[in-house]
Order: sequence, then C-alpha cells, then structure tokens
Amino acid sequence: MTDTPTLPAVSREWHLLSRPVGWPKPEDFALVEAEVPQPGEGQVLVRNKYLSVDPYMRGRMSAAKSYVAPFELGKVMQGGAVGEVVASNAEGIFAGDHVLHFFGWREYAVVAGKNAVKVDPEAAPLSAYLGVLGMTGLTAYAGLLRTASFKQGDAVFVSGAAGAVGGQVGQIAKLKGASRVIGSAGSQEKVKLLVEEYGFDAAFNYKDGPVSEQLRAAAPDGIDVYFDNVGGDHLEAAIGSLNEGGRIAVCGMISVYNNTEPAPGPRNLARLIQTRGRIEGFLVGDHYDLQPQFVQEVAPWVASGELKYRETVVEGIENNLEAFLGVLRGDNTGKMIVKL
Repeated sequence: MTDTPTLPAVSREWHLLSRPVGWPKPEDFALVEAEVPQPGEGQVLVRNKYLSVDPYMRGRMSAAKSYVAPFELGKVMQGGAVGEVVASNAEGIFAGDHVLHFFGWREYAVVAGKNAVKVDPEAAPLSAYLGVLGMTGLTAYAGLLRTASFKQGDAVFVSGAAGAVGGQVGQIAKLKGASRVIGSAGSQEKVKLLVEEYGFDAAFNYKDGPVSEQLRAAAPDGIDVYFDNVGGDHLEAAIGSLNEGGRIAVCGMISVYNNTEPAPGPRNLARLIQTRGRIEGFLVGDHYDLQPQFVQEVAPWVASGELKYRETVVEGIENNLEAFLGVLRGDNTGKMIVKL
C-alpha cells in the first residue's frame, strides 16, 4: 500500500434525511461531516475533484420500486465522480492516478479497485468523463443508434436538447447523416445555442406555444426518430408528427419526476397503429458493451471540435444540492458538474 498523505480529519458528504414529496426541499437533506475513510484490501482512497448531478437521482430519492435501489435514509447518496487516488491498496492503481467511479456526493471516497476506471486527464478534461465521454455521452449514443435504430437520412427530434444528453444526440445524428435535426429547449438562449453552435437545423422554445404546433412548423415533413428526455406534451407532439415506421426512444421524462399524481398519458397513441411506430424505453446500464465503440468513435469528434459540448459548473460540495435542484429546474446548459 502506498504511503497515505496528510489528509483532513473529516470529509463532508450529503445524506438523504427524508423522501421528498413533490419537489425536493432543503430539509430533506443534510451536509454532514464524516471521518476520512482508509482503503482496505483491494480498495483505493479517492479525493473527488468533480461530481455529477443527474435527473435520474430524483427517482432514487423515492422508495418506489425501480431499476436501481433507492438511496438509504440517513446515509450518503451516490453518483458519478472523478478524482485523484491519494492512497491505494489495489493492484494496478497507484497514488496520483485519476479514476472514474460512482461514489459522488462526498469529498473523499473509498472505492473497490475493480469499480474504479482509470481515465487520462491528458486526453480530455477530467469533467468530460462525467459527461460527453461518460455515462451521459453513452446514453445519447446507445439511445439514438441502438434503441431508436437511427439510419442515415432520418429526421430526428430531440427534447431537452440543450441538456447533456440531448445536445449530444442531435450532434451525433447530424454527424451520421440525419436529413434534419430539431430540438426543443426552455429559453431563447438555449435555442440559439442549438442552432448556431450545435448545428441543429431548427429549434424552438417550448414555452412559446403548443409543442405540437411548433414541432409541425419545424418539421413539416414529419420525424422518423424522437429522443425523449421530457415526456408529457413533447411525447404526444412527437407521436403526432411521427412518420411511417418512426421510432421513439424514451430516455427520461423530467416533466413528470416531481408530480404527486400520475401524469396523463399521450392522447394519440392510436396513431402508432397508422404509422406502425414504436416506443421503447432504455437504460444506459444495458448498453455498456457499446462503451469501447462509443469512445473510439466519439472521442475523435470531441478532440477535433466536430462534436461540441457545454458544462455548467457549480463550485463547492456545499452547493451540490443546489446544483441538483438546478438540473430539475433546467438551469443547466449541457452537463451540470460540481467542482470540488
């Protein structure tokens, strides 16, 4: 085991105190101090440098049965993180290495060596491994290419298009020969970003009027693929504009995450019969076999500047909760990152 450097006596970490009803409230959480842990056999101690906050975390705050276990009350929460190894008792990982792992929401983490993925800070900024080259990037890649079966010439509509996943979906579609890419976002500034920087063919602010009307204007010839990050009226609008053989990949439905009553479903599902359309939900965890292919194809686009990305960076562990709430409000452009 490497020599352990001088470390602070305590590490700050966020605990879930109560399960939120509707919108999460500050009193549902607590920032507490914990003793800095030491790594055991096969483990490493990581000083986290960047933390990820993502919409799916809202689901883990609920006790409802889902695809992943809920956060435990009174215990530290989890999430993507990247940091520097400060002590190692794991083969092949050394102090000074940088690793990606899943023990965020804290300043220091003990991680099993087998669950720590070494990353190269020379190849890309560390924060990129939480976003454009990380789980959000793979989500975009797998959802568009595998779940939605994208093919050259498809017209693609992306909701939440200025978010970390949505922005990448639209750009990958363009790079792979989409005939038209349309995005929705929640501000004129984000709409401008989609068209002028990300290269979308059209974009609209969903707050400016009915989504179905704006989508029809932006895609008069219909759409072949809809990548859903929002649900609600966006999903209904996409079904209404779907061409024959159209595919819908459901990644997220942020518009309903804080509802206390079930949201009404799309009223036009019968149109799927006419279009022979398909709706399929997916989880990125089912597609990690694509990771090598994803990195091989996407990393050069990022390096060349062909695929652009934005990050919204919030400083300090004490602001981790506010950063998460900001994601639910749509405050972020691109990936929301907490820098420690």
